[in-house]
Amino acid sequence: MSAPAAPAQPRVAVLGAGSMGTTFAMVLADAGCDVTLWGRDPAVLDAVDRTHRNEKYLPGVQLPAMRGTTDAAVALKGASLVVVSVPSQVARTTLEAMKDLVEPDAVVVSLMKGVELGTDKRMSQVMAEVLDLTDERVAIVSGPNLAPEIAARQPTATVVASRSEATAQLVAAACSTGYFRPYTNTDVVGVELCGAVKNIIALAAGMAQGRGFGWNTLATVITRGLVEITRLGLAVGAEPTTFAGLAGMGDLMATCASPLSRNHRLGKHLGEGLPLAEAIEATGGTAEGVKSSQSVLELARTHDVEMPITAGVVAVLDGSLPVEELAATLLNRPQKSEAAG
Repeated sequence: MSAPAAPAQPRVAVLGAGSMGTTFAMVLADAGCDVTLWGRDPAVLDAVDRTHRNEKYLPGVQLPAMRGTTDAAVALKGASLVVVSVPSQVARTTLEAMKDLVEPDAVVVSLMKGVELGTDKRMSQVMAEVLDLTDERVAIVSGPNLAPEIAARQPTATVVASRSEATAQLVAAACSTGYFRPYTNTDVVGVELCGAVKNIIALAAGMAQGRGFGWNTLATVITRGLVEITRLGLAVGAEPTTFAGLAGMGDLMATCASPLSRNHRLGKHLGEGLPLAEAIEATGGTAEGVKSSQSVLELARTHDVEMPITAGVVAVLDGSLPVEELAATLLNRPQKSEAAG
């Protein structure tokens, strides 16, 4: 079965008016799509609709022409592409409320990076289950895509993954601009897991920076973090080449090293000694890695995959391991060959 044919100017609904949802809506509009942005804050969506600004999440950014609405029926009516950019742990309830509004042939695209608590399901699995989607109607967008830099229209690349190459190409065509270059991939499992686990590794990288550690430590966290992502990915059927690409090493580097990354900032606050609640407040909201870390660790244990950095982050977050003891806990593990993984 091939992907649905896209009209010359696809009508797109973007669900989620936060920084990433608004930024990707901008990309789609710049690429020539007819875009409606949906969210829950009337003031934000009214400003998007009237002035094409979202000062709450993208201050100072002038958006291209697009509609803003809090009415899901208005956003989804006639949309051949539906982009979902809501927090991963509320994705199921958000989509369940809209399942009868999604057009029957629409392709649904996830920008979400997480694993659902309680089910250990990836976001594409949640979308497919709630909306009764076939593989040809599901796509993922992931990569080194920090929203403020994209919103400034700085050059970047991303990965559009779908089990259907035709669907991946359709979505890639819809979001291709002079500053945003999509590559296609059919490894949905690998691309999604990279996006979910890199947030947890970024928390560890931020903790290291907060403790005052330097580049050697950061490089160690990133490199061994990539090992953990690869182990888990291979255990659940991902393709090995994905982890060296944009969705793997590319996204990991950006999220672990940049202060624009919410996960990195939250980890840094924890490393500086703030309790979790205060760190979340100082960061400006919960980072996805906090919510997903436990579910990723549960998934790893289900598949008998060793993930010491992830386990250490979970222990810091639940209060069973002081952040100042995390490095020693990781360094004092039994010695082994690097080739052993």
